[in-house]
Amino acid sequence: MKQYRNVIFACSLFAVALCPSLASAHGDVTPQPVDTKTLPALGPEWLDENPYSGQKEATRIGTSAYAQNCARCHGLQAQSGGIAPDLRLLDRDCTDLNDAKKQACYKETDKYFLVSIRHGKVRNGAVYMPPFEGFLNQEAMWAIKTYLESLRVTQ
Repeated sequence: MKQYRNVIFACSLFAVALCPSLASAHGDVTPQPVDTKTLPALGPEWLDENPYSGQKEATRIGTSAYAQNCARCHGLQAQSGGIAPDLRLLDRDCTDLNDAKKQACYKETDKYFLVSIRHGKVRNGAVYMPPFEGFLNQEAMWAIKTYLESLRVTQ
């Protein structure tokens, strides 16, 4: 498995060398606003846990928000082509746990997701994912997470 990841990483580096616009992850695409008026307002304090988990309206809004802001890198329906993580697998490690541990695991995954989307991902000075805080509100971010939960792959 480790060798497989190394091959993918090497191919990714090669692709970035051939297409420098990929190096900035998001390129020149401007994040698109998300209309969250139909969701309950969450207030100014950032939550650690997805308050919309399983809600139909949040899934609807998250589907559109994901398509507009995330699919370019993470793939349609969160099924990545290999450069960015496959977000259907975000909660995969939680699924085989007992109920108490599963809930704690989902909460940790929610925290990781929120930090990632708010602050982006930078390694060795290279931007792998831009920060979305200031472009997307908390409601939009949690709606995207709700959409991703609807696509969850358990194995």
